Amino acid sequence: MDLRTSYLGMKLRSPLVVSASPLSEKIDNIKRIEDCGAGAFVIYSLFEEQIKFEQLELHHHTTYGSELSAEAMSYFPEQDNYKLGPEEYLEHIRKAKEAVDIPVIASLNGSTVGGWTDYAKKMEEAGADALELNIYHIPTDINKTGTEEEITYLEILRAVKESIKIPVALKLSPFFSNMANMAKKLDDGGADALVLFNRFYQPDIDLENMEVIPNLILSNSASMRLPMRWIAILKGRIEADLAATGGIHTGEDAIKMLLVGANVTMFCSVLLKNGISYLKSIEKDIINWMSVREYESVAQMTGSMSQKKVSDPSAFERAQYMKALTKYKLGY
Repeated sequence: MDLRTSYLGMKLRSPLVVSASPLSEKIDNIKRIEDCGAGAFVIYSLFEEQIKFEQLELHHHTTYGSELSAEAMSYFPEQDNYKLGPEEYLEHIRKAKEAVDIPVIASLNGSTVGGWTDYAKKMEEAGADALELNIYHIPTDINKTGTEEEITYLEILRAVKESIKIPVALKLSPFFSNMANMAKKLDDGGADALVLFNRFYQPDIDLENMEVIPNLILSNSASMRLPMRWIAILKGRIEADLAATGGIHTGEDAIKMLLVGANVTMFCSVLLKNGISYLKSIEKDIINWMSVREYESVAQMTGSMSQKKVSDPSAFERAQYMKALTKYKLGY
C-alpha cells in the first residue's frame, strides 16, 4: 500500500503528521514519532512573547537598568511557563535534524509582524525543513475593521516569506467574515500551505479564588467537522496545500480528511491521551480500509470527496444545515 503524500513541497512516507505539542520536547520522543510511522512532525511552538522578552532583557542589560525596559518586561508572562528560550529552541531544531530523517517543521506562534522574520531565518539556518506560522490572534479592538485584521495576516506572511527560502504554512482560525476569500488572499500571497484550524483555548473562572485561569480541554472527533468542511470547499480552488488539524483521533477521521482533500492529517490530543505508538494503530486502520475498497495509494483517494468532486456540492453548504435540522428526531 502506497501511503506517500506531498506536503510543503516535500515527499512524505505517510500523511500522518504530529502537530506542535509537548510531544516534541524530548529528542527520544521525536525518534519514537519517526519509528511509529509519522511522515513529519511540527516542533512545539516558539512564542512571540519569548522573542520579545529576550530582546527586552538584552536591552535591559545593555542600557544599565533602564526603568522603561524593566517596566515593559513586567507585562510578559513568567518565563518559567516556557520550556525553552529562543536560543535553546534553535539548538533543539539542530538536535532533531541530527536524530531523525523525516522533515522537521518549526513553529512560530504569535499575532504581530514583530521580530518573527529574524527568528524565521534562524530556524531555517538551524536546519528546519519548513516553518509553520501559528497566528493566534483574538481581535478585541472595536475600532479595527475586519479588513485591517486580514492585512496583518498578509503582512506577517509577506515579511516571513521574504526572509526565508524554506516553505511556509499558516495555521489559521476559522473566524474570518469570508474564510474562502481569506484563504485565496493567503494563497495569492505565497502561502505554501494552510493548516485548518487553530483551536482557541478559552479561559475559565476560578470561583474559589476569583481568578481567570487557563483551561485546556483536549479535542474529540466532533471537532474535526469544521476543518473537514473547509478543506472540502477549498480543495481545487487554491494552490496551497491543505493540512487538517483538530479532532482527528482515529483512522476513520484521517480517512475522511484525506477524502475531502487534505494533503496531511495532524495529530495531537489523541497521542497525548494514548501515546505516540497509537500512530501505528491509526496507520493500520487506514491501510485496512484502503485494502477493502481497493485503493492502491493515498494519492488516489485524496480529494475524491471534495466539494468539486461530490455529486451534491451543496452538501457542504446551507443544504446540509437545513437537512440536519429538519430530520432531527426528538427522543421523547
